Amino acid sequence: MRSVPDAQRVMTGAAPRPSRGPHYAFVILAVTFVSLLAAAGLRAAPGVLLVPLQIWFGWDRSIVAAGAGLGILVNGLVGPFAAALMQRYGIKRVLLSGLALMAAATGASLWMTEPWQYLLAWGLVSGVGSGAVAGVLAATVVNRWFARRQGLMMGLLTASTATGSLIFLPAMAGLAEGGDWRPVVRLVTWVMLILLPVAWLLMRERPQALGLGRYGAEPDEAPPASIAATRPFAAVEELARAGREKTFWLLFVAFFVCGFTTNGLVGTHLIAFCGDQGIAPVQAAGWLAFMGVFDIAGATASGWLSDRYDPKKLLVAYFGLRGISLLALPAISLDGFGLSAFLVLFGLDWIATVPPTLKIVNAHFGQSRAPIVYGWIFTGHQAGAAAAAFGAGMVRDIAGDYGPAFLIGGVMAVVVALVFAFSSRRRAVRGPVAV
Repeated sequence: MRSVPDAQRVMTGAAPRPSRGPHYAFVILAVTFVSLLAAAGLRAAPGVLLVPLQIWFGWDRSIVAAGAGLGILVNGLVGPFAAALMQRYGIKRVLLSGLALMAAATGASLWMTEPWQYLLAWGLVSGVGSGAVAGVLAATVVNRWFARRQGLMMGLLTASTATGSLIFLPAMAGLAEGGDWRPVVRLVTWVMLILLPVAWLLMRERPQALGLGRYGAEPDEAPPASIAATRPFAAVEELARAGREKTFWLLFVAFFVCGFTTNGLVGTHLIAFCGDQGIAPVQAAGWLAFMGVFDIAGATASGWLSDRYDPKKLLVAYFGLRGISLLALPAISLDGFGLSAFLVLFGLDWIATVPPTLKIVNAHFGQSRAPIVYGWIFTGHQAGAAAAAFGAGMVRDIAGDYGPAFLIGGVMAVVVALVFAFSSRRRAVRGPVAV
């Protein structure tokens, strides 16, 4: 039994007691990982539903892709406001609200009959819910609960998006194999409903409320300051402040290209691209899941590397590799060694950009501002993903194939790699930086 109540301990600044056994930070890490995994499964579902919805309702592919794009865009726009709300009202409330919105949106879509209903459910409402359970959640949790190995922890959490695809995509593709999209929607809805009580029971706001310090913190180390506790418009204020700096726009544009080439292009359209080549959706979903295995390894390794090396140089390598992979994809045989090489290389690279980007954000803007500033940069990521989700669908309708879309994505990634290569010669960020 604790000698000082949690609230009193926090208010009086009582020294945190030593942790016995595993630190509760790892319970928080696990809850966050699973929540991000589920949100990633929801955001991956439109890639499976693209063809079944087109056939079932007779909608154009560009309309179905627009729903996926709108959801991704709203997801990104919500991020910085969710980060501010987490600091003002708490992680737990925002997380539970996000899970509830996702469950309500996907469940209600079972009765949709018109495109606007699909856009409302899978675009607007689920986008708001998943935006509360996204990268800003990971950044806030790492900031509050971990004082050391923050790059590694962020890598693990960002890998959850790959794990979401790994777990959900083959199952969802199997459920939709007969052309019925509704079993996929039921699966996603039930996952969100099951997670609600889990998050309610296990999520905690700060280690100080349990009489603990952050994992790896020195006994006298102060917790990170919260800039949004009394400022409801902190998200807008931070955008105005950060928007005056070139570093912000460099990272924003880079993340736009990152989202364009991953979630928007490959994540949304690879299954449909394979269908154009006569490959069954279940097999294509299995390839995405295979890619997800390497994504987990790549994101985790990137977190470890970001704690030790210049993040700009890492981004040069990541964007360069991604661009080369996409430029080669239209010429690759989908039943040979080339496809396996693409899946491995693109998988390792998929979310590897997140830990070094977050390190630059913290080095440049400071850890108290980082979650909200990162939220705005992540908005760029989702804007790029939305552009590719909708734009690649239009390219397919107009040109009859996805080749031009992959080539555009590849060129964009190579250009970003060259920009970081130039900037890394001028100034490098060195040493571990707190999140």
